This record gives sequence, structure tokens and C-alpha cells, in this order.
Amino acid sequence: STDLTSTVGYDNIIQHLNDGRKNCKEFEDFLKERAVIEEKYGKELINLSKKKPCGQTELHTLKRSLDVFKQQVDNVGQSHIQLAQTFREEAKKMEDFREKQKLHRKKIELMMEAIHKNRNLQYKKTMEVKQTCCSASSRTLSYISRSYFWQLFLKLAQTKSALEDSDRSYQQNIAALEKIREEWQKEHIKACEFFETQECERISYFRNALWLHTNQLSLDCVQNDEKYEDIRKSLEMCSVEKDIDFFVNLRKTGSLAPAPVVYENYYNAQRNATPVRSPAPVPISR
Repeated sequence: STDLTSTVGYDNIIQHLNDGRKNCKEFEDFLKERAVIEEKYGKELINLSKKKPCGQTELHTLKRSLDVFKQQVDNVGQSHIQLAQTFREEAKKMEDFREKQKLHRKKIELMMEAIHKNRNLQYKKTMEVKQTCCSASSRTLSYISRSYFWQLFLKLAQTKSALEDSDRSYQQNIAALEKIREEWQKEHIKACEFFETQECERISYFRNALWLHTNQLSLDCVQNDEKYEDIRKSLEMCSVEKDIDFFVNLRKTGSLAPAPVVYENYYNAQRNATPVRSPAPVPISR
């Protein structure tokens, strides 16, 4: 700004930096909330796999597949809990980065506030001296116009001395103000360069953090798919015929069917002296 005492541009920079810090805090809170969700989901999966019956009376190959299934559900739950811890660690890194930038920036901001205050005070003082100098000169001219010429000589020396003092003070304040202005401008440029470096670091860090978060989610999906692939492989080994054979062999009671029940005549033993023999048992196929 052409206004020496204006801080509009500087205030815009500080506001932008504060907004950037706020954005980092929002992402940090997002990671923390996501961690809570992942941890809760992981614990629920583990409880489900351990406490909920799921085909507990199945036998042989299908039973093995179900065991793999429940174990991998448990493993997926553990992965989500580990992912939650990873998110918390990333959130802590973001917090440390954010607070580190804030601490470094605070030193520059305090220095710039002091420079602005000193600059504005010197400017105000200079303008007051300038006003005093102008007023004294005006009063002198007015005095000359309405006074007798012969009375002027008595006051002239005093008035001239006062004007010279005012002018000298005015010049000294202008010189002091210029020195402060140059110092402020130099420090302002250095502060802007520092702030720009910080903003570049923040954007780069934020971008990398978001990239890393995406990779973590992608890796978790890959790892989960590997666990699910174990379930699919186990199911490929599941055989309907083998399970049926296994059950038959486990519970079989014999390979012969019961023989027919033979009638025996106890009422008239004389009429049927020769008992009827029962047929031999016939083996039955599976």
C-alpha cells in the first residue's frame, strides 16, 4: 500500500497463514475421527468372529473353510485396529508440524508488530512536528501583516529562532522516519520471504500427508483382499463329495441292511412244523 501506516497487505498474509494452519487442524481432526471409526469397526469384527457361531457343526473341508473365514475376519479386524493407530500417528505428525510452524512464525509476527508500532509512532510524531512548524510559520506571517514594522525587530529574533528549531526538529523526525521506513521495508520483505517459505512447506507437507493417507487406505484394501483370497483358496479346496464321504465314514453303522422279520407260528405249531427261514442279508450300496 502507498499508505506508510497501512498493514492491509501484511494482514492478508497473516490471515492466509492462519487459514492454512486451520486447514491442517481440520485434516488432523479428520484423521483422528477416522481412527476412532476404524478402531471401533475392527473391534466389532473381532468380536463377531469370536463370539458369533458360524457353521460350528460343519465337518471336514467346509469346516476348514469356515475356520479360515473366521480367522481372516479376525485378521481384517486387527488390520483396521492397526490402521487406526497409523492414522493417530499421522495426526500427531500433522499436529507437531502445525505447532512448529506456529512457533517459528510467532517470533516473526512479534518482531513485525514492534516495527509497525515504532513506524506508526514515528510517523505520528513527525506529522505533529510538521503541523507545529506550519502553524508557527502562519502565526508569524499573520503577526507581520497586522503589526507595526518597527515593533517587529524585537520579536523577530525569537520567532526566527523558534521557526528554525521547529524546522530542524521536523527535518530530524523526517530523517528518523525514513530510517525506520527503510528498516521496516527491509524486515517486511524478509518476513514475507519467511512466510512464503512456510506456506510452501505447509502445502507440500499437507499434499504429502494426504498422499500418504491415500496409500495407507489403498494398502489396507490390498491386504484385506489378500486375506479374502485365502478364504477363496480355502473354498476352492472345499469338496461336496469329500464332505459327504467324510460324514458317511464318520457316522456309518454298517454295510448291511437289517434282515426281514420272519413270522413264527406259536399258535399252531403242528400245522407249521417247518419254520420259514429268513433270507440272507443283502449288502446295500452307498
